[in-house]
Amino acid sequence: MHNKYYAKTTRNAIKNLKETKDKKEAEQNLPQVFAMIDKLAKKNIIHRNKAANVKSKLTHHVNKLS
Repeated sequence: MHNKYYAKTTRNAIKNLKETKDKKEAEQNLPQVFAMIDKLAKKNIIHRNKAANVKSKLTHHVNKLS
């Protein structure tokens, strides 16, 4: 249950970051979301390669915002 909570919270944070249209706000939230993803990978809730892929896609998304 504990792991499920953190995984769901992180998924919601990722979803909110993807829906953000403001680049400045997205850049402020990005380190917090990265920290959440890293914690999931460290606790083996998600695979470390999946964490890297998600972080890469989020960075690409934020960089495309204008």
